[in-house]
Amino acid sequence: MRQMIGYKESLDILEQVSFKNNLYQKLFISNAINRVIATDIKANHNSPEFLTSSMDGYAIKFADQEDQEFIEIIDINPAGSVVQSKVSKGVCIKTFTGSLMPQGADSLIPIENVEVVGSKIKIIKKVPFEFAVRNIGENYKKDEILIKKNSCISFAEIGVLASLNISQIKVRINPIVAIASTGNEILDLGEEQTNNSQIRSSNHLTIEALCKIHGASTLQLGIVKDDINSIACMLENALRKADIIVTTGGVSVGDYDFVQDVIKDKLKAKVLFHGVNIKPGMHILIALKDEKLIIALPGFAYSSSVCAILYVLPMIYKFRGSDEKLKIVKAKSNEDFPKRLNKTIFTACNVTYHDGQYCVNFDKKKQGTSAILTNMLKNPALLIQEENSKDIKSGDFVDIILLN
Repeated sequence: MRQMIGYKESLDILEQVSFKNNLYQKLFISNAINRVIATDIKANHNSPEFLTSSMDGYAIKFADQEDQEFIEIIDINPAGSVVQSKVSKGVCIKTFTGSLMPQGADSLIPIENVEVVGSKIKIIKKVPFEFAVRNIGENYKKDEILIKKNSCISFAEIGVLASLNISQIKVRINPIVAIASTGNEILDLGEEQTNNSQIRSSNHLTIEALCKIHGASTLQLGIVKDDINSIACMLENALRKADIIVTTGGVSVGDYDFVQDVIKDKLKAKVLFHGVNIKPGMHILIALKDEKLIIALPGFAYSSSVCAILYVLPMIYKFRGSDEKLKIVKAKSNEDFPKRLNKTIFTACNVTYHDGQYCVNFDKKKQGTSAILTNMLKNPALLIQEENSKDIKSGDFVDIILLN
């Protein structure tokens, strides 16, 4: 019987894995969403560069609110223009959102705070000094680092890059993850069932979706039958084309669990570990071959999905060189939940957010084998119970992995 290692030890082993990914590409910014930026992005100017109005109103001298009953309107200042008139005592300029503040003005009084009488305004509600005036550099200052290297690009990064007039950016190459499911009993989409022992495979497509969502390119290899030659051919082909290879099934102790045999005996891969004291997924096998990572997951749907989250996603993040991590947060348990085994256990739960804190419950979560993928529907999280942890009582704070 092989020796199981602990969950934390398995993570420590994978922490030592390094990928030789020094490849970059340039992309137009709108094509770079969810990619990892390869360089720091600095501001090349102040934003705004000049005092700017943040509302529609009248640019005034603050003191005129006390000293003048009526203030004369001497000009109009639309956004996109530069008005030549200046604000001095007793006069104002009608100014719009995004317009430069006229010279001499130090505050802006909104339209709804005044009554217009002919060519003058009467202030009916005063404003504080510098009201509705955007200061120079309010958004960002010249030479400020706005986007750090290894950040993942989302909508806000796209907006900031556009404001800097940057149309193309350098991003890191994403890993190619090859995915296959093994088993004589499993059917791919569209295959006809010929006997009652056959089941529809979802693992290869579930894991492909996980990988795509988290930034990998994927190579879908589909279903592979349980024989040594087919599995060896699939893995050899995947090693030529992919950076990370993920399989499901064939890593337990059954007579037809050939994936482990091919990895160990035919490929002569360096096994980092085979067996972790976790539930689900204790038979997981991870190996290195030609600087490529092979992650062999169990065959049950829930088990393979959880292990993909725990082990495949962090390796995608590492390859991308990003600062992404699994989102582990504290949450309050709304019910008792026992510790059933002396393992690190990952249990699907429901997560909500109330009054500034996450809360979890197990309403309508089914108990049974590691095949119940439907437990991951709706608003799921994974409750973490460490090896030596105790039963959870209602009101206790626990660690969870946020999934959505």
